[in-house]
Amino acid sequence: MPEQHYEPEPALAGAAAGGAVDLDVVEARTPERRPQGPDGSGPRGKPRSLWSDAWRDLRRNPVFLVSALVILFLVLISLWPSAITSGSPLTCDLSKAQEGSRAGHPFGFDGQGCDVYTRTVYGARTSVAVGVLATLGVAVLGSVLGALAGFLGGAWDSVLSRVTDVFFAIPVVLGGLVLLSVVTSDTVWPVIGFIVLLGWPQISRIARSAVITARQNDYVQAARALGASRSRLVLRHIAPNAVAPVIVVATIALGTYIALEATLSYLGVGLKPPSVSWGIDISAASPYIRNAPHALLWPSGALAVTVLAFIMLGDAVRDALDPKLR
Repeated sequence: MPEQHYEPEPALAGAAAGGAVDLDVVEARTPERRPQGPDGSGPRGKPRSLWSDAWRDLRRNPVFLVSALVILFLVLISLWPSAITSGSPLTCDLSKAQEGSRAGHPFGFDGQGCDVYTRTVYGARTSVAVGVLATLGVAVLGSVLGALAGFLGGAWDSVLSRVTDVFFAIPVVLGGLVLLSVVTSDTVWPVIGFIVLLGWPQISRIARSAVITARQNDYVQAARALGASRSRLVLRHIAPNAVAPVIVVATIALGTYIALEATLSYLGVGLKPPSVSWGIDISAASPYIRNAPHALLWPSGALAVTVLAFIMLGDAVRDALDPKLR
C-alpha cells in the first residue's frame, strides 16, 4: 500500500516550528460546525424552557389536537352563529311543537315549536362566555390572593387559609340556589359572579403551594441576596415558574363551570328566558322526553362534548407542563 504524505497547513506549520498560529487563517479554513441536539434537529446552544418543551409535546399529542379543534369550532360558532344557521332562537311556531327533523330543521322542534338546531348553536355562545369569563375571574382573583399568601406568609397566610376553608365548606349547588334565587337579572353576570365567588379558593390553594415551592429555589435566594425588591422577585422569578399549575387547574375547571351554569339554569336559578342556554333547553325538554327525545338529546350532547373537550385539553396541558410525567 503506497505511503501517503500530507502537507501541513501554512498556519499550523509555523506552530510546529515554534512560531505563532495565525488564527485568522485557521478560522477561515475551518468549516463551521454547530453542535447539534441529541436528535440532530437544532443547536444545543439554543436555550430551552418549560413552555417551549410543553408546546412541542402538545403539538404531538392527539388528545390536545382533537380537543383544541372542538374548542376552536365552539368559539367560532359562539362569535358568528349566523355562519351555520340563518334562523333565530326566539322564533317559535306552536303548530310545529315536538315535531321531528325535516328539511332545513335537522334537529326537529321542541315543545314550544322552536328550532332545536338553532337554539343549540346559539346556546354555545352563552356556555362559552360563562366558562371563559368565570375562569378568568377565578384565575386572577385566586392567583393574586394565593400568591400573596404564599410569598408573605405569617398572619396573611393564616387568615387567608381560614377564609378559604369557609368558602370550601359552602356546597356549590346549594349556594347557587340560595344566592341566585334573589337575583332577577336575565344576563350572564350574576352567574359569573357567583362562580367567581365560590371558585377562587381552589385556584388560591394551588397558587399558594406553587409560590411556596418556587420561592425556596436557589435562583430566588440568589436574587434576594443581590438586593432584588419584593415586586421583582414575584414578577420576574417566582410568578413565571409558579403559573403552570394554575393554568392546568383553570383549564380543567373551565369545563366544570360550563356544566355548573347548565345545572343552575336547569334548576331555574341560573339564566332565565328569554336567554338561550343549554341548561334552559334541557329543563324545558325534560317533560317531553317520551314524545320528543330529540329536544333533550341535542343540547345534552352539545353540553357533554363541550365539557369533555375542555377536560381533555386540561389533561393534555397538565401532561405537557409536568416535567415529572416525561
